[in-house]
Amino acid sequence: MSKPIPRITASDLEQGEDIDIVEEEEKWNTYKLSDGTTLKVKLVLREVKRLKKWRPDGNPIYMINTSNVVRTIDIPKQLKAKPKPSAFKPV
Repeated sequence: MSKPIPRITASDLEQGEDIDIVEEEEKWNTYKLSDGTTLKVKLVLREVKRLKKWRPDGNPIYMINTSNVVRTIDIPKQLKAKPKPSAFKPV
């Protein structure tokens, strides 16, 4: 039976080391939905922290902060609503 991954505490996060992102390549994942819409989704890495804890296999544990970017394309006309006036006025 394998050992469980160590529990992460607030103290672990405070003591973790911020790691710079030196290269990025963010690709879109594309999904076709049953209603005909196409979703494009991309995970954007914002921050990386290496903790002072290790997995049972000896690899370090990293915590990441991410954002998801979602675009809808090819939306069937019957699913669209009439656009509403913007609450913001052009400057």
